[in-house]
Amino acid sequence: MSNRDVLRDRARTFHALHVPGRPLVLPNAWDAMSARLVEAAGAPAVATTSAGLAWALGVADGNELDREPALAALARITAAVTVPVSADVESGYARDAAGVADTVRAVLAAGAVGINIEDAAHGRGAAPLRSVAEQCERLAAAREAADAEGVPLFVNARIDTFLRGAGGVDATLERAAAYRAAGADGVFVPGTVDPGTVKALAAGVTGPLNILAGPGAPPVAELAALGVARVSAGSGIAEAAYAVVGRAARELLDAGTYGAVADGVPYGELNALLRTER
Repeated sequence: MSNRDVLRDRARTFHALHVPGRPLVLPNAWDAMSARLVEAAGAPAVATTSAGLAWALGVADGNELDREPALAALARITAAVTVPVSADVESGYARDAAGVADTVRAVLAAGAVGINIEDAAHGRGAAPLRSVAEQCERLAAAREAADAEGVPLFVNARIDTFLRGAGGVDATLERAAAYRAAGADGVFVPGTVDPGTVKALAAGVTGPLNILAGPGAPPVAELAALGVARVSAGSGIAEAAYAVVGRAARELLDAGTYGAVADGVPYGELNALLRTER
């Protein structure tokens, strides 16, 4: 089977995992080891967190990471697992729609079969979001690039109305309808876990709805009952991992003790996860 055939099969598998009421649950990864741990835990797919990936590469999140190091890291992640991988590509690592198309081709070359692409307008003055027309152009470019490659890439359109305080349910649904018409397969709305709001979004979005969850959010079972088709952890797991680093460093430097690392995954177990003869 050719690499292109493998990508097509993984993309179809990834699409099929998005079922309202029986959501795809994604504990987001940021490097090869975290991806292997997620796969070993039983996840049917792996999604990256742009924040975790950027931090691991020494760059702040929010459109500051360049395409080349991001895609090199993505290639290492896809090589480490056998399940489908979806990449959070922030705003597309590009200034314009043509650049987004270039990013999509690079994502496919790296072995991923899904992307998240957001409409937040980082560093663009007072406007918190790109215009609907501009974002639709970027989404259409992503769709066309993937279709030209013959791979049904899952394009997850992230809408940052709630996250950036730029609108409520009506504004979100307006954008969702436009983004779906432009070629998005699903809609990702971070920034709200209110059950009434989530239910309204699930009812109003024509495609699979993705919600960002973490401490304080309803359990996955409750989100499923509201009609959610995908639940993401976002940067939460990476944040927790880095919290251990901070606690362990302070304890070792201040008290000279080692309690913070007492529950670490054993060296041999971690090392075995990345052996090539899996």
